[in-house]
Amino acid sequence: MNPITLGIWSVVGLYVAFKFFRSVRVVPNRTELIVERLGKYHQTLGPGVHVMIPFLDKVQFSVDLKEFAVEVPPQECFTKDNVRVEVDGVLYVKVINAKLCSYGIVNHRDAIVQLAQTMVRSVIGTLDLDHTFEERELINGNVVAALNDVGRTWGVTVSRYEVKNIVPPPTVRDAMERQMAAERDRRALLARAEGEKQSRINDSEGKKQELINRSQGEMQKRINEAEGKAAEILALTQATADSLRAIAEAIERPGGRDAMNLRLSQQMLTKIGGISNGQRVILPSNLMSVDDVLRGVGLDALGTHGQVVPDGSPAARRAVPARETVPVRSSSSSLPPPAPLPAPPPPAPAPAPLPRVGTPGPSVVPTMPQASGWPPSSDEG
Repeated sequence: MNPITLGIWSVVGLYVAFKFFRSVRVVPNRTELIVERLGKYHQTLGPGVHVMIPFLDKVQFSVDLKEFAVEVPPQECFTKDNVRVEVDGVLYVKVINAKLCSYGIVNHRDAIVQLAQTMVRSVIGTLDLDHTFEERELINGNVVAALNDVGRTWGVTVSRYEVKNIVPPPTVRDAMERQMAAERDRRALLARAEGEKQSRINDSEGKKQELINRSQGEMQKRINEAEGKAAEILALTQATADSLRAIAEAIERPGGRDAMNLRLSQQMLTKIGGISNGQRVILPSNLMSVDDVLRGVGLDALGTHGQVVPDGSPAARRAVPARETVPVRSSSSSLPPPAPLPAPPPPAPAPAPLPRVGTPGPSVVPTMPQASGWPPSSDEG
């Protein structure tokens, strides 16, 4: 056989073997093959092993059903207040119908990107510059809704669209930065003022509560002191009343009035006798009329035996012995010194002691006008 003919048959054999080998296809998961028979759509092969007719069936398209991301390049958009901004984003697309994706559009990736840019320009044109940064969710939702309406005819679906960057011009960006700085300063001042206000309120509340507590404590202290003083006064009053009651009962007994008069006279004489000890004693104007002094305090005179008798008693009507004179030293230096006082008479025997009931009465020192010529040394002792 001619070598040339042998070579041709060898090539034909290899081609036929290759065609038979290619007629058996293994399709991976999440992938579909579009098969044409004699140039016409025949079937769509899913995951698994498939055998086709050689020379008649041909795999025309291989479609990946997994979701993929498509970059939307930056583009210039004008906002509602005529500010130029650059916007870019990312699309997440997935093929849901391999036949429509293969025959419905030539390049679904490029078509989706172009449609996304158009929709972004439309949505940005309805918003002010300040709202473009706040309404990202609105932009994303509008773009996804528009792409899904058209994508059904292309066999694709858009799961989401995310705006990556919205870049305003440098002048607008500087103005926005100054505006934000001023807003932050304003909020800081408001927060500081609110903090100072709350601090002063808390301080005043604390001072108010302190004053209230202090006044309540002072009030309770005064109440306790008043109650203590009242109890003390009541106790002293009760003790004085008991003492006076006991003295009155003692006076009403036989010999009680005589004993009381004797006690008062003794105290008076004791006070007068304190002159020699340098004590300050208030003296009557006329020491010669001691009976008048005693009568002024309820006593009449001293008996012959030195016993004090009350007014109206028989002993008071008896003759009173002559009184001894007490010389008085004049304050004038021209007068001669007074003679020494005579020795007092021996005291009479004291009566029998009476039983003591209660506390003895207070000492009574009668006060009389000062005699003329006496030195002013008779101050109150």
